[in-house]
Amino acid sequence: MYVLIGGGGLVGLSLAQKLLELGHTVAVIDIDPNACRYAREKIGAMAFEGSAVSTEVLLESGIRKANSLVAALRSDALNLAMVTLAKHYGVPHIISRMRHPDFTQPLRLAGANHIISTVELGVSTMVNAIEYPQVESMMHFEQGQIEVLKLAVPKNCYVAGRSVAEIAQDSRFPTGSLIIGYQPHPQDNLMIPNGSTVLEPGSTILIVTKPGTLHQVIDFIEGYQSCG
Repeated sequence: MYVLIGGGGLVGLSLAQKLLELGHTVAVIDIDPNACRYAREKIGAMAFEGSAVSTEVLLESGIRKANSLVAALRSDALNLAMVTLAKHYGVPHIISRMRHPDFTQPLRLAGANHIISTVELGVSTMVNAIEYPQVESMMHFEQGQIEVLKLAVPKNCYVAGRSVAEIAQDSRFPTGSLIIGYQPHPQDNLMIPNGSTVLEPGSTILIVTKPGTLHQVIDFIEGYQSCG
C-alpha cells in the first residue's frame, strides 16, 4: 500500500516508521528540509520537500497512486486543505489529524474518512489510566458507544478456571458484554475464544461492553476473589 503523509513532525514521522515496519511504501511531504532528510536517512521513507497543499508537490509525490493519505500538518486549516485536494485527486482513504473540534464537520464534508483528535485521544487515554488502572488498554468505537477492554485474569478471581460459556451464563456478568479475545500467556498469540475456552489464571482477555457497564465488568472479573 502506498501511503502519503503530509507533515514531517513527531506524529507524521512516527507514523511513517510504523507503516514502513508493516511493509507499506511511505512518502512524507514537509516544507522543512531537515524533516525530509530525517525521513529519508533515519526512517527510510521517501520525502518530498515543499508544501503539502501545493498541487505541484502533491502530483510529484504521486498522490494519484496513493492508497491512503494522512493529513498531519501543523494547523487544522492546512489539514482541511490537504483533505480537499486528496479528495479531488481521488485518494480512496483519507485520514486527518485534528486539533480543534470546530473542524470535525468541515473535514468530514471535505472527504476525510477518519478524523483523529490527538488532544482528545491523549486526554481520554490518561483519564482511563487514572480511573481504570487495572485495564491494560481500552479502545473506543462508534464515538464511545462501545468499549473494548484488555484485562488480566487474576490468580484467585472468580472467572479463573471457568469457561467462557459459564461466565456468559452467570447472572452477574453484565448484559450486552462479550469476551472476544483470549491470550493464555504473554508469549502466545491472541485467539478468538469459543464457549468451551477456559480462562487460565494469569491470562489476558478482551471484553467488548458499553461505557455504562465498565465498572460492572471490572468488578465481575476482579471483584469475586476467593482469597487474597
